[in-house]
Amino acid sequence: MVESSAKLTKRTVDAATPQPGRYIVWDSELKGFALRVAPSGTKTYILRYRPRGSGRAGPRRFIVLGRHGAITPDEARAQAKTILGAVAAGKDPAKERSQTNTAMQVAQLVEAFINQHAKPKRKAQTAASYAALLNNCLVPKFGKRPADQVSAADISQLHLSMRDRPYQANRLVAVIASMYGFASRHGIVPRGVNPAQGIERFRESARERYLGIEELNRLGETLRLAEAEGLPWRSDGDKTQSKHLVREENRRTVLSPEVVLAFRLLIFTGARLREILTLQWSHIDFERGLINLPDSKTGRKTIVMSAATIDLVRSAERRSAFVIPGLEADRSRADLKKPWRAIQRHAGLEGVRIHDLRHTFASIGAGASLGLPIVGKLLGHSQPATTARYAHLDADPLRRASNVIGDHLTAALAGHNPGSKAQ
Repeated sequence: MVESSAKLTKRTVDAATPQPGRYIVWDSELKGFALRVAPSGTKTYILRYRPRGSGRAGPRRFIVLGRHGAITPDEARAQAKTILGAVAAGKDPAKERSQTNTAMQVAQLVEAFINQHAKPKRKAQTAASYAALLNNCLVPKFGKRPADQVSAADISQLHLSMRDRPYQANRLVAVIASMYGFASRHGIVPRGVNPAQGIERFRESARERYLGIEELNRLGETLRLAEAEGLPWRSDGDKTQSKHLVREENRRTVLSPEVVLAFRLLIFTGARLREILTLQWSHIDFERGLINLPDSKTGRKTIVMSAATIDLVRSAERRSAFVIPGLEADRSRADLKKPWRAIQRHAGLEGVRIHDLRHTFASIGAGASLGLPIVGKLLGHSQPATTARYAHLDADPLRRASNVIGDHLTAALAGHNPGSKAQ
């Protein structure tokens, strides 16, 4: 390669004409700073140096500073001086750039985390929720960025942008923290690099909705009607002038016995939706009145059936291995969203979630002073703190204590000895 030397100014750079082969013009004032001219006429500023302490036999490093036109000779010279200053301080900028360019991108890290960690070590539904959160919220923003170049400020800003969805925002930060923990253990990012650490979470208002007696009465009546006669269609969107409109008496949605059974089991057992939908007949021990689930959110779980629950299950028809079969007999039903919407409308339970049936089961147990440990066992809670949310419903012991104190105060204020009996 042809080489020459001159002070790189706008005049000398403009005067450098293309040749049949590529050539370099070294700057006569700043060692290692040069202009590379290609046969096409493209002119590029470059810098060559050896890492500090490597000596004359050390490896030569090259850094492309930018094309002429995009930057001026003075701007290129300033960049070169900055880089050479870093080299003098013991750094190796070219090597660092190379490592950055070959580092795993965030989108690749997400894929590795899901396939190598979440799927093998988490439940399928949990792994799917991780993937959905990361691919929908993190990857669109930072997918092409090197994983070790995402900062705490980046994740904090992403978290803040989701303030209208506090639960989802907090969950995303937790999953990102787990992902970077995985990346650190596998050497994908340096130890200690975790941009999700230390980010303050949004306050989440716990949503605990319990059905009262009147609401349970309406729900029970709705379930009986849905199975026997069917629930009336919504009339809002009906076009009464349509000649194809179904006759008024036929505008009803009848729910299958299995769907109605599913809702009753949710109410009577306090089980989670997925536990009921995937329940198989082989899991039920009628002799001991137990449901033995091989897997649940908290692992293996035993549900103690009440006499009413046993009667419900005994009277159900068996047409599949699943207690609540789907359209195909060899598969369980996927969800209960559509029938629940119809039940909500008819029973006047708008805003009530299916999961609130579990809360209702717990609230009745706590309100009856059965004790939070017992209620927690029935629900399958692995941590006592999870059941503690129902502590305020266990009012009877507090009420008795309050009455005792009140009686003593009343007697004392009336001039009587609280410890003596009235004559």
